[in-house]
Amino acid sequence: MTTTPEATGAVAVLDDSFHVFDTTLRDGAQREGINLTVADKLTIARHLDDFGVGFIEGGWPGANPRDTEFFSRAQAEIDFKHAKLVAFGATRRAGGSAAEDPQVRALLESGAPVITLVAKSHDRHVELALRTTLDENLEMVRDTVSYLVGQGRRVFVDCEHFFDGYRANAEYAKSVVRAAHEAGADVVILCDTNGGMLPAQVTAVVATVLADTGARLGIHAQDDTGCAVANTLAAVDAGATHVQCTANGYGERVGNANLFPVVAALEIKYGRQVLPEGALAEMTRISHAIAEVVNLTPSTHQPYVGVSAFAHKAGLHASAIKVDPDLYQHIDPERVGNTMRMLVSDMAGRASIELKGKELGVELGGDRALVSRVVERVKERELAGYTYEAADASFELLLRAEVEGRARKYFRTESWRAIVEDRPDGTHANEATVKLWAKGERIVATAEGNGPVNALDRALRVALERFYPQLAKFELVDYKVRILEGKHGTESTTRVLISTTDGTRDWSTVGVAPNVIAASWQALEDAFTYGLLHAGVEPAE
Repeated sequence: MTTTPEATGAVAVLDDSFHVFDTTLRDGAQREGINLTVADKLTIARHLDDFGVGFIEGGWPGANPRDTEFFSRAQAEIDFKHAKLVAFGATRRAGGSAAEDPQVRALLESGAPVITLVAKSHDRHVELALRTTLDENLEMVRDTVSYLVGQGRRVFVDCEHFFDGYRANAEYAKSVVRAAHEAGADVVILCDTNGGMLPAQVTAVVATVLADTGARLGIHAQDDTGCAVANTLAAVDAGATHVQCTANGYGERVGNANLFPVVAALEIKYGRQVLPEGALAEMTRISHAIAEVVNLTPSTHQPYVGVSAFAHKAGLHASAIKVDPDLYQHIDPERVGNTMRMLVSDMAGRASIELKGKELGVELGGDRALVSRVVERVKERELAGYTYEAADASFELLLRAEVEGRARKYFRTESWRAIVEDRPDGTHANEATVKLWAKGERIVATAEGNGPVNALDRALRVALERFYPQLAKFELVDYKVRILEGKHGTESTTRVLISTTDGTRDWSTVGVAPNVIAASWQALEDAFTYGLLHAGVEPAE
């Protein structure tokens, strides 16, 4: 979709021939575990506008104070460059009039230029939920739409439970679409509210409704069958020109059609421009930024934007990718702001190691013997319980040690110990002591922490920060423990993954040992070593 200036020339607006409509702030916020503040909603709205969606549904003004405040602040605080703000509400109550309905008035008072009305299109819902007649429901649609249009608002109508209603009573479901269209609704959206449809079914229904009503149609798909994105695209194939989605597929139950795969498919696979020029390259960043705001870890395996979306593990794949990345990738990941990654594991071959070395900036010089040694080293280590798929920093240190003929050392460990003291009052004390050598000097340091690993981390810092002040920036941000199956009886091996940041870059390291503290020490050593290496510090030993 191209962008054209409004009459004032001040703001670029999206061509109206196709709508990308986002409902993260309303429908997406119904996901279990999401609880958005007004500030959160404002931040997400800015991200969505930057991405270039045409419409942002902000919530239901009048239904709760938070949404009412959002509309007031959004219009005062956000200079929308691409999107129109949309208020969501319902048709007027049975037996009343739209002009006198309080919630309809709240929609107008929100100041939103576009209003989405939810209307019942399933006959049983009309009779059992609304407790009114089928004819009165049609009048509620006509009255509310025509009134809001008369007040200068653009109106979209969501036909709730449309597909289930169509199965039960196709003529009535279509009569709701006609009523909305004839009253002045710009778009009538067919909603798969229960998420039970399949793509071929959606295509057939949308094509029939389009032919029988003449209305402009949109699609709103829930993901209960795992088909929300496919159903959305199936509706487009049948003639729908308005797609409703949520960022990262957030939504009630298992979620909604995911905004990012939908727009990527439309732009890349269909060749239809639905975002401003260059916006698609921001997709991965926008996806992850919104995930941070809602405080949910980004899905690593999400299509297009997940960190694993273009990750390759098998040696056969790596060999082909070395010749041409397109042989095992359906698109260039840079088109959506992502990157290709090579995963190093016991499945790795020489090509995987060569590509991973290039990715990490370690020159292998085409040395086949060196690469073969690294492959065997990785397989040997993984057999012992190590994994490098999620520990690039530890793998880089292993790779550099093979290339340089020795491991990088910023300190040498003489010994360490961690003590956990169980006190009579039920509290615990954690203390660690480390004995190290750095720059020719022996250091003994002790520190307390809120756990034995935290105590070791602090003791390392106490010992080394005067030699390496860069350590003050390092912060442990994630810690994972996995107990690996033992070979005999109660024997077990512990794998620890640690993620560290210096405020600019994040890195992950791995340690494996018979107990969790020893494994943690290994991961901490690698974390400190890698951080100092990339801070430009020369090794002391």
